[in-house]
Amino acid sequence: MSLESVRAFFAERAPEIAIIETPESSATVVLAAAAHGVEPARIAKTLSLRIGERVVLVVARGDARLDNRKVKTVLGGKPRMLDAEEVVALTGHPVGGVCPFGLATPLQVYCDISLKAFDEVVPAAGSTQSAVRIAPDRMAALTSAEWVDVCQDPV
Repeated sequence: MSLESVRAFFAERAPEIAIIETPESSATVVLAAAAHGVEPARIAKTLSLRIGERVVLVVARGDARLDNRKVKTVLGGKPRMLDAEEVVALTGHPVGGVCPFGLATPLQVYCDISLKAFDEVVPAAGSTQSAVRIAPDRMAALTSAEWVDVCQDPV
């Protein structure tokens, strides 16, 4: 169902973007980077967070870490990661396949500015063995995402 909702999302909004399915799992940043032949930073990971009463998605580069202070300032509260059951219930996607496309529930999407370092990133596409290649600005536009600075500065 999840991969199918992502297929429907792209069929309607960006039919030129192909979903890439691999025999290897891409459930973690490291596995996804290996499966798609890119450095881990180019994997666009989607974090499912509860901030107060709101649930939001934050998409960041694969090697980025959230900065709790920035999240609290920018998004208005302390972030708490959703558990796997909440993730599936709210996004329709399994952990490891979560993406901002084809969501089961309308959720606010934020893209961290860390993604802007790349011309193309590789977010999941609704399953642990699927992804797309997309420009960060295009991903933000398709998902009505707001650009934010909520990750730690790279070392």
